[in-house]
Amino acid sequence: MRTFAGIDEKYAQESSADAVLIPVPYDGTSTYGKGADKMPEAMFDAAENMELYDIETDSEVYREGIFIAPEVSEDSSPEAMCEAVQNEVNKYLNKGKFVTVIGGEHSVAIGSIKAFKSKYDDLSVLQLDAHSDLRPEYEGSACNHACALHWASKNTNLVQVGIRSMDKIEKPFLKEENLFTSYAIRENEFWQSDVVNSLGRNVYITIDLDVFDPSIMPSTGTPEPGGLLWNETLDLLKMVFKQKNVVGFDMVELAPIEGLHGPDFMAAKLYYKLLSYKFNL
Repeated sequence: MRTFAGIDEKYAQESSADAVLIPVPYDGTSTYGKGADKMPEAMFDAAENMELYDIETDSEVYREGIFIAPEVSEDSSPEAMCEAVQNEVNKYLNKGKFVTVIGGEHSVAIGSIKAFKSKYDDLSVLQLDAHSDLRPEYEGSACNHACALHWASKNTNLVQVGIRSMDKIEKPFLKEENLFTSYAIRENEFWQSDVVNSLGRNVYITIDLDVFDPSIMPSTGTPEPGGLLWNETLDLLKMVFKQKNVVGFDMVELAPIEGLHGPDFMAAKLYYKLLSYKFNL
């Protein structure tokens, strides 16, 4: 069996692992750069070359157990994929696991958020993203990557961070007090605290890797200039994990570039860092 970061199989069994990783290699609706379906494989390859001791938290979080679930391979339609993800997330939530999802494109988050909302009625969703993703539908589907957070905007407390690209049609769905654009945060030294204060107790995090600046994360379908950097993003996430109950998260939109391993490694490191925060802060 393949294990996350090559950890010993005794830490990778479903029965004993606290964390579950559900891969969803779906890239059916992306409209510019393709390749997000290759995210899980690239991230798993990179993770096998990653040190498993986290200096910041003085921990080896893999000892809590990380189980890689069978991938969600449904791709007959965006709607069918979203339903399959929702069902799979629900299955592991009902088993008491800390559930995480790895894309694929951002539309995979729709089903995951719906599953978490069914368990946590007061759910806040923290979106880290270059794009607002609030279209009601796009290209005939509400399960398009451009619509990834529309449902959440109407059914959860959605807080958006790093946004720097959107269509005017999305403006009516914005909640201004919960919007932290990349432009606004440059002028606010307390922006991380303001983000945390906008969240409720139970938080689901959805991270589109294009939230990062292309100088450190070029491997995305639509890289946008002016993004976040590594340390400031970790500062925010650490605050969220310390002060809120993070119930789960997803990471999406890594489109690997052949021969360029840094972004793949960064994605693996970020995933492991979030688990370290969850279990060791």
